[in-house]
Amino acid sequence: MGEIRFDRRLPTLTGMRFIAALMVFAFHVSLEGVFADRPVGDGYYAAVNKFGFAGVSFFFILSGFVLTWSARETDTARGFWRRRLVKIYPNHVVTWAAAVVLMLAFGPAFGWHQAVPNLLLVHTWVPVRDVFSSMNNVSWSLACEVLFYLSFPVLLPLVKRIRPERLRGAAVAVAVAVLLVVPVAGALLPSSPSVPWDPGTSMASFWFLYVFPPVRALEFVLGMLVARLVLTRRWVDIGLGPATALVAAGYVVALVAPTPYQFAAATAVPLALLIGTGASADISGRRSPLRGRVAQWLGETSFAFYMVHWLVLSYGHRLLGGGSWSTPVAVLVVLGLLAVSLALAGALHAIVERPAMRRFGRSRAAAVGGGRDAP
Repeated sequence: MGEIRFDRRLPTLTGMRFIAALMVFAFHVSLEGVFADRPVGDGYYAAVNKFGFAGVSFFFILSGFVLTWSARETDTARGFWRRRLVKIYPNHVVTWAAAVVLMLAFGPAFGWHQAVPNLLLVHTWVPVRDVFSSMNNVSWSLACEVLFYLSFPVLLPLVKRIRPERLRGAAVAVAVAVLLVVPVAGALLPSSPSVPWDPGTSMASFWFLYVFPPVRALEFVLGMLVARLVLTRRWVDIGLGPATALVAAGYVVALVAPTPYQFAAATAVPLALLIGTGASADISGRRSPLRGRVAQWLGETSFAFYMVHWLVLSYGHRLLGGGSWSTPVAVLVVLGLLAVSLALAGALHAIVERPAMRRFGRSRAAAVGGGRDAP
């Protein structure tokens, strides 16, 4: 049974990217306290306070899937690393600089022990909250992606050596590892100090399970294995409806599970099923509302949106007085901040991200000779 050969664009997954980014946005809204009506604010927080965990996990699994899906035999490690660097680093530098300006103008104060590791995307290797949650706070996930990208040229040959009939077993093993790393961390790491929102979860566990790159690499590898299952025709397509229902069920589990299991363990498998099923939908040409022009634009700008939204929410709320409002006004404020985030994301994508990919995303030899070392 050979591998699938076809146009490898995945518009359904492109559309899903914005939904995941929007989930992270909704979660960060819940931290701003914009609702003066306490029951409304509490209800909103209760509903979306795990959206951020699920959204980031989706991106990590999707990253492993897409890189494996789009890999070519002619790729070189140097070419791959260059493409990934110019994909993420220009947006990061711009938003890092924006964070520096905003923090100098409005606070909070920061030190170079925070700014420099953040700029170099090594800050999540430091188990200190003021370092791994510094500057443009969402950039911590990029530090994880850097490890994924560096290790991908080594991981891909290993994953491709797995015989097709053993891929399901390998995927199950990685999924089990995502689950088992939680009690291991609880047994080995210090139990204090705790995170502010849950006295039962230590800051060491939060750092290790949520922001430490090697642990999050398990989700990346899971995505790689899902891609290989689809490419080798071993994927069992359950349909987008059932896959979405399983993600919703996983989210419900995350709402009631102990905090360490909420980071990834409760939702990783349903999200992996959704990604594989979304790719299958594109292969078969089934209808999807995510293939429209607007959905594709939103998906293509989702990385830029992810990079700007926290700064817009945090400092936009400050500029509006930092208070709370009646529910209708609060909703309008949130929609306004969403519109600003989308506008800035569109500009960042058009002015920084795409030109950088065109200019630096391929080697000079490939650019001259029309080679395949292109983004």
